Amino acid sequence: MAVTHTWSISDLERQVEGDGVIVVHWRLNSTDGSNSTSAYGTTNYTPDPDDADFTSFNDLTEEVVLNWVWLQVDKEGTETINSDKVELLSNPVVVSGLPW
Repeated sequence: MAVTHTWSISDLERQVEGDGVIVVHWRLNSTDGSNSTSAYGTTNYTPDPDDADFTSFNDLTEEVVLNWVWLQVDKEGTETINSDKVELLSNPVVVSGLPW
């Protein structure tokens, strides 16, 4: 079964003055229906309210912030790592236990 990847933003840290996001907490959940794994990370930013591309906190969407994350995080590479982890859960190469 194919692995499904779902990216999400779990939290944002922002400056009170200027309303700029300085840290994004992201998560990638991956599943094949029976097995699942996740990856979690943060990305850091130095917002400049005077920049023409600046987006105020209240105007942000998850899609916009995920695109920021993917400028710093290898989206395809992270999904591949999670796919490999799900595959190992489905077809382990090492198991533990006792014969009795």
